[in-house]
Amino acid sequence: MSDTIFATSVFFRLAIAGNDLGAFHTCDGMGAQMEVEQFAEGGNNGFTWQLPSRITWSNITMTRPVTSDTAKVVKWLNDVVKRVERKDGEIVALTPDGTTIASWQVQGIVPVRWQGPSFDPATSQAAVETIEFAHEGIQAS
Repeated sequence: MSDTIFATSVFFRLAIAGNDLGAFHTCDGMGAQMEVEQFAEGGNNGFTWQLPSRITWSNITMTRPVTSDTAKVVKWLNDVVKRVERKDGEIVALTPDGTTIASWQVQGIVPVRWQGPSFDPATSQAAVETIEFAHEGIQAS
């Protein structure tokens, strides 16, 4: 029997510099792309060397229905406006009962975009907020 946990329903907790910003329903964009430089070696006609170069980390976007934790995100944004300072954080994937599935340390977080809720009484959908941030790298924890 395996100890692997498979979850059909997942939510994500975001904390930046120890400041818990609450739970999010989606986490998108966690990824990286390695630039590769090609080098043709003289006398070697069999292949071209593929040399790794810079790594580019994609922005991460997290979305959730508006909760009381929305105020924490707005406060974080206002703090960054006063003094831009990259801070490390953590994203944790959790099952509905709170069991940790995986967690990632995110270095050098800086906000890129916050989209506040749109309230439309004509629809029965929950008001949603989205936060997007850039970073300098991810490590599994």
